[in-house]
Amino acid sequence: MECGIIGLPGAGMTTLFEALVGDKARTGAGHGPKPGIGVATIPDPRLAVVARHVESRKVTPAMLTFVDIPGIDVGKGGSKTGGLLAAAREVDAICHVIRCFESAGERAGRRTDPVGDIRTLDEELILADLALVEPAVDRAARPARAGDPDAKARCALLTRVLEALNDGRPARSIGELNPGDATILRSYGLISAKPVLYVANVGENDLAGAPEASRRVADHAAEAGGESIALSAKLEAELAELAEPDRIQMIEALDLSEPAIGPLARAVNRLLGMVVFYTTSPKEIRAWTAPAEASAPEAAGIVHSDMQRGFIRAECYNVEDLEQHQSEKAIKAAGRLRSEGKHYRLRDGDVMRFLFNV
Repeated sequence: MECGIIGLPGAGMTTLFEALVGDKARTGAGHGPKPGIGVATIPDPRLAVVARHVESRKVTPAMLTFVDIPGIDVGKGGSKTGGLLAAAREVDAICHVIRCFESAGERAGRRTDPVGDIRTLDEELILADLALVEPAVDRAARPARAGDPDAKARCALLTRVLEALNDGRPARSIGELNPGDATILRSYGLISAKPVLYVANVGENDLAGAPEASRRVADHAAEAGGESIALSAKLEAELAELAEPDRIQMIEALDLSEPAIGPLARAVNRLLGMVVFYTTSPKEIRAWTAPAEASAPEAAGIVHSDMQRGFIRAECYNVEDLEQHQSEKAIKAAGRLRSEGKHYRLRDGDVMRFLFNV
């Protein structure tokens, strides 16, 4: 699963991308016309809880792939903008970075307009989606009129999307979809249909409070039924470059509980409809991501295909149990260790041990 970082030029997308992925970037790294791709660790306080109470030689966090899509020059058109929009169609969720800081020159004159910037880019994305949906409706209409049931379903869905786009609303505004319609819509890669996290990129001195610009972003996100987060991409990039002791010292000096990258990565994971589960052994403690409501065998398959193929059962408990009882032995003694079969649905925070035979 991938999350694309988008925004208008100068919003701070690449700074945020570098804070997230560090030196794990490849393919352009966002500095040119090509998108950069990188893998970020998902900071996870629960993983620290597991590592504190279960002895192991190695601790491995879950990972998340980000795509840095260079700033889209609205109204410019051309192959560059088309290529960037094409890259945005390939991702599964969107981080929309909005500039909520001001330069020295702006403090004396024009001020930031975060909601205006959101709407400007949204209009561009809606127009790009219209260019796909209009001919798609025409193509589906003929077999639909001939009675093809699949074409009828496709045509009805695309007509609803087209009405929303023509009203200036994103495709995601048509509401919850049944699994079949959701699959159809995903096949078109509509950018405005993707779940979005609004990221208010504030100044380094605005972390203690909630500047007006970031509050406006939060209000807009709430009205749109989405999530928002405020952070300073510049500060996050500086923190990412520090050695661990210096990073901890700076976080404490800023009176922060953790870098904002943690809440952002976890919010993106929720947008993608993923949960986190853990496996433990003397060799490694590891966090994994899985689709919400994945079955126990499906979770086992994420760890290794042999585990899913030969799945017998899963022994599991939740991180909350570990916090309360302090050890796996005490969890078992308290009767909190569960044995689950193939119909068990994964819950966020489960610690799993898979029994299998191949």
